[in-house]
Amino acid sequence: MEIIDAIVLGIIQGLTEFLPVSSSGHLELGKAILGDHSVPEESLLFTVVLHFATALSTIVVFRKDILELIKGALKFEWNDDLQFIAKIAISMIPAVIVGLFFEEQLEQLFGGNIVLVGFMLIITAALLYLADKAKDTSKKVSFKNAFVIGISQAVAMLPGISRSGATISTSVLLGNDKTKAARFSFLMVVPLIFGKIAKDVLSGDLSYNSGNFTALSIGFIAAFIAGLFACTWMIALVKKSRLTYFAIYCAIVGVIAIIFSFAN
Repeated sequence: MEIIDAIVLGIIQGLTEFLPVSSSGHLELGKAILGDHSVPEESLLFTVVLHFATALSTIVVFRKDILELIKGALKFEWNDDLQFIAKIAISMIPAVIVGLFFEEQLEQLFGGNIVLVGFMLIITAALLYLADKAKDTSKKVSFKNAFVIGISQAVAMLPGISRSGATISTSVLLGNDKTKAARFSFLMVVPLIFGKIAKDVLSGDLSYNSGNFTALSIGFIAAFIAGLFACTWMIALVKKSRLTYFAIYCAIVGVIAIIFSFAN
């Protein structure tokens, strides 16, 4: 992978991770446009590295929230902080099950299947449109909601389904406050990413070529820096803007992706 390609894909990941437009889908489109012909395992490694970078940027942006959660949990009381952590743990269950039992099938979908990405982006658009019609509330995420949102996160492991879009939309459709939905969505993925990376490293499933170290490193840095900017800016954008704008964008990109695939 060329250095320029790594920078471009890193920036794409950093910017799209926090918008409900599917970072994985955009990465697959970016690879197709840039002519990346990596085998699925190598392609997945680069994707995991970029997700790791944005997970770190999420931790930096939400450092105060995370510290408060840790302090609250250390009181060993069934307070709001410990309950929030428990909800995060519950939300991880569906994705962990999918990751453990369908990992090989999932990896094969990250090999430039642009038609799939296009259709999944259109589904993301539909979810965002429906969520935009939901009424504003002050309700916080419940334990039952956490599991349902977790199912959405598991489905969003498909390239083209926006993780933040699916989880925020599901949360809002369940009647939760948009601000609380966004906070929960961004924090719930952090332990899952670190768990996934630890599993991949220990199992040796990822295909690593030392010649790609520079590209991986630069892609990581690009995604981290872009993520810091995007996480701060995009969270406010998701809270204040209408999701319909993102729905229109995903629909347009989805249609273009399908047309691009058949044209090539």
